[in-house]
Amino acid sequence: MNRKEDIKKSIITQGLLPLFYNDSSDVSASILWALYNAGIRIVEYTNRGENALDNFLFLRKLVSAEMSDLKLGTGTIKTKTDAEVFIAAGADFIVCPVVDPSIAEMVHKAQLLWIPGCMTATEINTAELNGASLVKIFPGNILGPTYITAIKEIFPGLLFMPTGGVEVNKENIQSWFDAGVSAVGMGSRLITRSIINNQDFDKLTADCIHALALVQQAKQKK
Repeated sequence: MNRKEDIKKSIITQGLLPLFYNDSSDVSASILWALYNAGIRIVEYTNRGENALDNFLFLRKLVSAEMSDLKLGTGTIKTKTDAEVFIAAGADFIVCPVVDPSIAEMVHKAQLLWIPGCMTATEINTAELNGASLVKIFPGNILGPTYITAIKEIFPGLLFMPTGGVEVNKENIQSWFDAGVSAVGMGSRLITRSIINNQDFDKLTADCIHALALVQQAKQKK
């Protein structure tokens, strides 16, 4: 199995891709440890602040030293320059909020998995034409599970992962997997502002264990 397929399989097996950013490298590390302690083995660190690259490099060293079985990718990559920088920093995969063929070309050249963000059928088609095999549907809360049900028939060869507004509750998660998604992305609904402000990382671990269980149940019932 090549590296792209290995990453894709990890996302599908886990069924949940946590994503986050924090200005503090120490808080970012604490979040990552909380996720890891819950059993998470693949994470997206988003490029959403001025410290994103430095923090990613910090986390990359931590992963290499103490979490060797965790795969760490980067998200919110909107430019070719950002893609180049984070690939050089050791990203295991690249997630984008948009479809940019120039980014796709660079990521494919690095033999990494490229996960573009799409909202329309045209964007999904462009993503597929540029080599995407797993597409992020964003924003998930605006489009909803019924959108996945409709679009899957048009793109039978693609896998879908909604991100944005996926709730940590049985009904919401089940509805997404019933619609045919392969995984769900979770950011602030899982790694909440309250948890971060209170630095209650034990709660984050517990919440993540719960979310993983809901995902696995939903996968089995679909």
